Amino acid sequence: MGATLPDTTSTTSTTSVPSAVTAVPALPALSTQAERLIELGVHEIAGLPAAELRAFADAAGDPAGDEDGGVLLAVHPDRAPASALAPLLRRDGKPGFVVTDMPDVDEFAPLESVAVPDSPLHVLTGVDRGDRMANWSPDEALPALTAEARTPLLLTEGIHWVLQQPAALERNRCFMTIGSRLRKPDGTLDSRTPALWISNGTGRDGRERRNAPKVGWCWAGNRHTWLGFASATGRRPGTF
Repeated sequence: MGATLPDTTSTTSTTSVPSAVTAVPALPALSTQAERLIELGVHEIAGLPAAELRAFADAAGDPAGDEDGGVLLAVHPDRAPASALAPLLRRDGKPGFVVTDMPDVDEFAPLESVAVPDSPLHVLTGVDRGDRMANWSPDEALPALTAEARTPLLLTEGIHWVLQQPAALERNRCFMTIGSRLRKPDGTLDSRTPALWISNGTGRDGRERRNAPKVGWCWAGNRHTWLGFASATGRRPGTF
């Protein structure tokens, strides 16, 4: 899927992004997103009444003036972990999955620099796949996003995005969610960074999973031509 990676010892990516960037269709209205989550049973995973999800979406509304792409409704990762959300993804009729060598997927938590509302539900504005950063490493992308006043998506937020807009995940245009990282017992960050892409059905994925949505990981210092860096302009608890 990817090309030969450039030298990762430099701190600035100079390799151009291959092929034309494909615009991701806008998200549906928040009320429609709420119904989608209810249809999938996400409210039950999160322990929330369907009425509460609908009321939140109605109260949050769709504020005018936000960036193209719409507003994304998300459940806090403590309520709906990645391991429970990934199987709800669908592509070509095949369910999503988490790679076998990521049994600790739910232990990936928000970075200290990523402010997530302390509430069961929140919304994200200005969601972007970060295609322009394809062939950057996570170590390069994070400070660049911070300098632009953008916040990297959490893994669960990335899954929510694809649940609501499957076209956000396309072959050779997939994305990382570097807002979620795992801390080791000594307090340092694990070198793995989570991502969403499409399985080729090779190796331990199994041929039956070819073209299925996949939650996996890449090293923080590596670059991949087919992975952008999903981010947003901000998160809000729903009161505008």
